[in-house]
Amino acid sequence: MSTTAVPTTAPAEQVTGSAAKPPRTRRRGERSRAASAASHGILTVASLVALFPVAWLVYLSLGPDKDDYLHPGRIWSKMTFDNYAFVLQHTNFFEWLKSSLIVSLGTTVIGVLVAATTGYAVSRMRFPGYRKLMWVLLVTQMFPIAVLIVPMYQILSDLQLVDSYLGLVLVYCSTAVPYCAWLLKGYFDTIPFEIDEAGRVDGLTPFGTFFRLILPLARPGLAVAGFYSFITAFGEVAFASTFMLSDTKYTFAVGLQSFVSEHDAQRHLMAATAVLVAIPVSAFFYLVQKNLVTGLTAGGTKG
Repeated sequence: MSTTAVPTTAPAEQVTGSAAKPPRTRRRGERSRAASAASHGILTVASLVALFPVAWLVYLSLGPDKDDYLHPGRIWSKMTFDNYAFVLQHTNFFEWLKSSLIVSLGTTVIGVLVAATTGYAVSRMRFPGYRKLMWVLLVTQMFPIAVLIVPMYQILSDLQLVDSYLGLVLVYCSTAVPYCAWLLKGYFDTIPFEIDEAGRVDGLTPFGTFFRLILPLARPGLAVAGFYSFITAFGEVAFASTFMLSDTKYTFAVGLQSFVSEHDAQRHLMAATAVLVAIPVSAFFYLVQKNLVTGLTAGGTKG
């Protein structure tokens, strides 16, 4: 009787198939390649949309004639930096720069100091009406500038602060302080209260605890508040054009209006000045940009 031997090993094809790796599964939160490509494409388009107005302004500033903005295609063949030379040499550019820096930095220092002390007091102290105080600060943001100009002008006139840097700084602080106080109050809420207690144990006064312990920890929030105050004062037009009467005290925002009159508009010079105006703001942003993201997000972790 014959017997048939049964193979003890599987064919090579079956061994290879059983040893093949299973298909890779994505972990939770991991995006596919298509989703990553789509998100990068959307961000690229958004970046180009954001940069286009700036690039277009720089391009128009290189046109030598005031009507070149009507025919932008002709600028490419006759680009020049004469507009920048004219603005720097034959206008009050440096007077505008001085006035803008005095007003903006003054608003930043005074506004952030007042907002920081206000936010810290509301965050740490439970005095009568502390909740109502924050709501009052919020209500002040409801009034439009057109309603505020007349009473503010009357107040500054009574205090003899019209056409003065201090008067304009105080006006801008009335706009910047309420928002910055809310911002910093939320950020101070994220700092543990035990730090204040440790300061008191070490013999620090409340002001000493605030300036020596709390403010260094609140640097990101202070950076955001300072940047907001600086931008608010640097680019504002209505208050500056109303309260500053001397052309030597004009800020950049008001000085730009001198290029446009009822019968003429020197838009090529305005574009060149606008590009130069952006340099101080960009420099200030570069100094504080490391803390901006942290300061904008940290204050929202606690109410």
